[in-house]
Amino acid sequence: MLVCVRLCLIMPCYSAADNIIATKLVTVFPQNKDIPSHDAAIVVFSSTNGKLLSVIDGTVITAMRTAAVTVIATKYLSVPEPKVLAIIGSGVQARSHFAALTTSFTFSQVNVWSRNKANARMFGDDTGAKVCGTIEEAVKDADVIVTATGSKQPLLMKDWVKAGTHINAVGAPLGECQEVDSELTRSSIVYVEDYEMAHKYSGELGASKAEVFGEIGEVIGGQKQNFRNKNTMFISLGMAIEDCVSAKLVYKNITNNL
Repeated sequence: MLVCVRLCLIMPCYSAADNIIATKLVTVFPQNKDIPSHDAAIVVFSSTNGKLLSVIDGTVITAMRTAAVTVIATKYLSVPEPKVLAIIGSGVQARSHFAALTTSFTFSQVNVWSRNKANARMFGDDTGAKVCGTIEEAVKDADVIVTATGSKQPLLMKDWVKAGTHINAVGAPLGECQEVDSELTRSSIVYVEDYEMAHKYSGELGASKAEVFGEIGEVIGGQKQNFRNKNTMFISLGMAIEDCVSAKLVYKNITNNL
């Protein structure tokens, strides 16, 4: 069941190092049928004089930067050469994650499951992924799993996941959502982008009361260990700084400024 709450989210960010101020505006209308449920724009200002520099498509940036962070988490937390990828969902984030992960890793097989069977078939036709009839079938041999559904009820169960699997939980950025079974979350080593934000907003943590082992930045910086031979989970909520630096990159490439 999908979240049926209409939202307008505001994500401001200032980066002195990047000389940029940016704010992402996001609307979420889960009941949309003929148009996407999410839309977004990023408004970019100069931090030198406050001048409006650009309004950039936030939907594309959100999809790409979310998947890029997942690639980084997978690089540090999965087995060294993952062979089987399972994607739960068939929407925008599922497609962006397929593109980013298959560009960065050499998978011998990609499985997909979606409650929307027509979308799943289109996903399979477009990507070559194997469309599975059940989630269990999709994930049973997976080295890397991505959940990208926005479900209010757990979809991924502990008994279906083999030892040493890395899970990227992307689709539960609100307390009303939960994609991963609480027992699986508690039995995994959990990493997040930001401690405070994760405990405040993550549906997975809210439901499971699992402990967070570390931030992915701490793993990259060597302050926290990664455990490639154990079940690990990266809970992705997104951060405004990711939108800010992505918007700067787009603006710079277009104008050669900043």
